[in-house]
Amino acid sequence: MTTLEQKLKNPVWYSLNETHNTSLLKYDGVQFYQPNTCSFGAFFDSEKTPIALTEHSKIVEKFFLVSENGIPKIDDNYVILEKKINGCQMVLNNLIDIDITENIVLLTNEYIDEVYNLIWLVMPGFYQKKGFEMGKFFGIFKDNKLVAITGQRMQTDDFIEISSVVTHPDYTRKGFAKQLIYHTTKEILKEKKLPILHTNKGNAAIPLYEKLGFKLTRDMNWWLFRRK
Repeated sequence: MTTLEQKLKNPVWYSLNETHNTSLLKYDGVQFYQPNTCSFGAFFDSEKTPIALTEHSKIVEKFFLVSENGIPKIDDNYVILEKKINGCQMVLNNLIDIDITENIVLLTNEYIDEVYNLIWLVMPGFYQKKGFEMGKFFGIFKDNKLVAITGQRMQTDDFIEISSVVTHPDYTRKGFAKQLIYHTTKEILKEKKLPILHTNKGNAAIPLYEKLGFKLTRDMNWWLFRRK
């Protein structure tokens, strides 16, 4: 039986094996999300990554492999490493209560476009509209528009990842992100699962996560590849 600790060490792999199995795109030794859902993939054996990445590059131009400390290999005739993002994983230790002053709304399918546009405004790059189906999204509205969100991304039977923590530039420094993360964390706990999140090392938001009761646990790195 796979333990929670083992799953946390390779969250993409086990999310695709469990909650997100319908999004699984499988190669020999490497697993990816369907490209229209998420750009992440995972592996255990780096000897098997060159062929798999070459095959995957035929259907999508850019994609990530996510690993704690494994170093994927490539066939540089077909695939190029664009960059490595040095990240880290945080898990909830003990949720610290805060006051909720905003009306936090569970976002339904009618808000898919607004979620997509807000994420691409603040963090342009790799979020896909179908990523909305990976988990629940919550939002705060001001002036009749969506101005801040949190979402759920990777999931297994044991944990749910908090992601897409985004606030419109005109509405920052109002505590929206803190309240949304707290709310999303409580919703995950209701499902009797462990809230986790990932971020870049040195991210200025890490102290905020720690104030809510999250703790740093391990490296979790994103290797961004592109088709040559």
